[in-house]
Amino acid sequence: MKKFINDVSKVLDESLRGFAVAHADILRLNGEPVYVARAAAPVAGKVALISGGGSGHEPLHAGFVGRGMLDAACPGQVFTSPTPDQMVAAAEAVDGGAGVLFIVKNYSGDVMNFEMAAEMLANPHASVVTDDDVAVQDSTYTVGRRGVAGTLVVEKIVGAAAEAGADLEACRDLGVRVNQGTRSMGVALTSCTVPAAGHPTFEIGADEIEMGVGIHGEPGRRRIAMESADAIARQMLDAITAALEPRGGDRLLLLVNGFGATPLMELYLMYDAARRALADSGVDIVRSLVGNYVTSLDMAGCSLTLTRMDDELLRYWDAPVRTAALRWGC
Repeated sequence: MKKFINDVSKVLDESLRGFAVAHADILRLNGEPVYVARAAAPVAGKVALISGGGSGHEPLHAGFVGRGMLDAACPGQVFTSPTPDQMVAAAEAVDGGAGVLFIVKNYSGDVMNFEMAAEMLANPHASVVTDDDVAVQDSTYTVGRRGVAGTLVVEKIVGAAAEAGADLEACRDLGVRVNQGTRSMGVALTSCTVPAAGHPTFEIGADEIEMGVGIHGEPGRRRIAMESADAIARQMLDAITAALEPRGGDRLLLLVNGFGATPLMELYLMYDAARRALADSGVDIVRSLVGNYVTSLDMAGCSLTLTRMDDELLRYWDAPVRTAALRWGC
């Protein structure tokens, strides 16, 4: 294993320290318990959005803390849920008096710990659980579908609504609606390597790919021989559209998300492949995003996400955002 590491036990601490200093104009790092908060938090009268999960998926979630998205993020150890005390401390620190909305990826540890935090929290609160991954129903880490790159879309749209003054119930309902209209699927070309393990999470042949892989390296639908980008994109979109059931004239957002080790050249190539695969379906790709946003350490591969959009969602998607990982309109 060759990685830029001083001490395996301190990887997360040192990474968060560097992250916080690099983006000190946007966010601040709390040390014990660990959470990342918006520099200006709490914002009086605004619903506070809080998310979190295991580290190793950067920039999710801390990279989305800032104006127009999250008020706080709780990072756990690599691929390990944060603890309820982190979530409670973050909620109390950023609640501006309008309540707290937890945005939770559907992984058993995350869901359980956020539920425990909610029980401990006196502040008004609600939750949205994301489950956009169509690859499998139930897996090593979940009951039901996994929450993956579509979580970014929920956080951006609901974050804009909260910034505009939407109340807690409206933010929760909007998050549920966006999640229901969002579906994703990923493919891995290689495994990832957790620093503490020091070896790949799974073995995969030089001419094989894992279709429907999870963001922790969980198995997908099947392992198949390497194919062309066009063929891979079509298989992924077939699964996504079978679940989302878009109709001719629907307006969609297309997100091509890298898993950490795939060059942007290839991600944009996959975007081109996906657009061409959708060309005859009659849908209208009205917004796009390409890059590494919900990663899996050093895994090579990508995911495709489609979100059904309307005028309200487009307005919130286009609204100003200023975070470490997403910035426009500011």
